[in-house]
Amino acid sequence: MQAVKAEIIAIGDELLYGQIMDTNSHWISQELDAIGVRVVRKTTVGDNRTDILTAFEEASKRADLILITGGLGPTQDDLTKPLLAEYFGCDIVEVPEAVAAVSSYFLRRGREMTPLNILQGHLPTCCTYVPNPVGTAPGMWFEQKGCYWMSMPGVPHEMKKLMKDFVLPKLPQIFDLPVIYHKLVKTAGIGESWLADLIKDWENALPPHIRLAYLPSLGHVKLRLTAFGTNKDQLQQEVAAQIQAVLPQIEKYVYGYDEETLETAIGKLLKNAGKTLALAESCSGGYVSHLITTVPGSSAYFQGSVVPYHNAFKEQLLGVNSETLSTHGAVSEETVAAMAKGVRALFHADYGLASSGIAGPDGGTEDKPVGTVWIACAGPEGVETRKLQLTQDRMLNIQLTGVAVLNLFRTCFLPKHK
Repeated sequence: MQAVKAEIIAIGDELLYGQIMDTNSHWISQELDAIGVRVVRKTTVGDNRTDILTAFEEASKRADLILITGGLGPTQDDLTKPLLAEYFGCDIVEVPEAVAAVSSYFLRRGREMTPLNILQGHLPTCCTYVPNPVGTAPGMWFEQKGCYWMSMPGVPHEMKKLMKDFVLPKLPQIFDLPVIYHKLVKTAGIGESWLADLIKDWENALPPHIRLAYLPSLGHVKLRLTAFGTNKDQLQQEVAAQIQAVLPQIEKYVYGYDEETLETAIGKLLKNAGKTLALAESCSGGYVSHLITTVPGSSAYFQGSVVPYHNAFKEQLLGVNSETLSTHGAVSEETVAAMAKGVRALFHADYGLASSGIAGPDGGTEDKPVGTVWIACAGPEGVETRKLQLTQDRMLNIQLTGVAVLNLFRTCFLPKHK
């Protein structure tokens, strides 16, 4: 069984200018992956004859399946259809069935069809007409020398309709598709290189049909295990066994799997234990509270939060001693520990989390440069603190602080509630 290779070509100047985001290619990749088709390249091309023809030629050399989106409108800058006809060496002629479908589309909407719209029912003689029930531009299916092509509108809901109704059902009829199974292991609190070094022996011992990829993001590293074979149940069992083998080395960093987020994982911990949480956010400005409250049902464990940006409110609302602030400053272990204890008491919560730091771009000193952040978790067993030394970018610092605060709670909470 050979892997089926696909290439996606997205056409349109608006994509290159950044005026429209190419969500189509992302969606198509996910759908193809689910049925065992591997996307080997995504190409974005402007409305230029030479560039489009070059993209066609290059794609034909490396892919078994080529999916094209965009450039099928009725105006002169829409070049996909005429260039496909040129590439395959055929004429464009009226297809009565396609013209009737376009006419019916306009009639149903009480709109007048123009001569340009009629031209949308004119198609290359070398393609198979694929009706588009939700738009005016038909799909076009081509076959040449064992390579299969599908041209679709760039409008997302039209593209998805053609993919679901025609392309995805057709591919298993053409190709002997493999099974591809992915499993994500999500970690926080450890960098990519440290994680890779920690599990290198396990990684090197993986069987050839199971591959590992490191997917780093802000404060997180995802381990993606991808297994290739013919039996999905067997692949799932093999991947599960590999995860169990590596867990003893990384368990303290693992917070979830697949679509689970850190805030969802925190919510499960609190809900299952019947515990509550409150937040005092200075430098993170309510960002951590936002993350927590994106989880449905968070009212069961989230008591509330305060954003005491000014020192006076750290004193008045959270009971931070003025001497602590004057001696150690707002960005200090002593202050953030007092904030965590204060917010826990204020909201009668089981746990209090706090952050205080210099998000930037200004406000740093030699002793406390921009990116210096202190975080704390106060609970029945006491207070734990961490010092972070982050970046020069304000928004990045806020986001990284959010991840660190939630992960600090996780590491403080888990040992007491296993």
